[in-house]
Amino acid sequence: MAEEKTYSMIKPDGVRNGHIGEIVNRFERAGLKIERMELGMVTMEQAKANYAEHEGKPFYDGLISYITSGPVVKMVISGAGAVAKCRSLMGATNPAEAAPGTIRGDFGLIMDENVIHGSDSVESAEREIKIFFN
Repeated sequence: MAEEKTYSMIKPDGVRNGHIGEIVNRFERAGLKIERMELGMVTMEQAKANYAEHEGKPFYDGLISYITSGPVVKMVISGAGAVAKCRSLMGATNPAEAAPGTIRGDFGLIMDENVIHGSDSVESAEREIKIFFN
């Protein structure tokens, strides 16, 4: 597997509920490296750029409002097959469908607050890293 970089973000509910340490630990135990990590707010501009493909969908306004509602942890993660490995660790987008042992399966409560975001491809990761880490 090729060495890759990906982007992941612990969302406001994950930060608020005290899951930062456990989530970071899961990535590291899986052999991934946290190259960069920052606690901070997502600006309106970053939120709109990151979720541009959802603009106009019924959930878009709520998504933007939620992701800008509190602090998040922004991360650049690297390793062999980092994108797929991170997505496997995160679990299904809907916490109700996420397997136990995954981040969303263990910590997610509802679809609208599903603990973590992760890039779905190397190309998305490159775009998202630029949005959140100029």
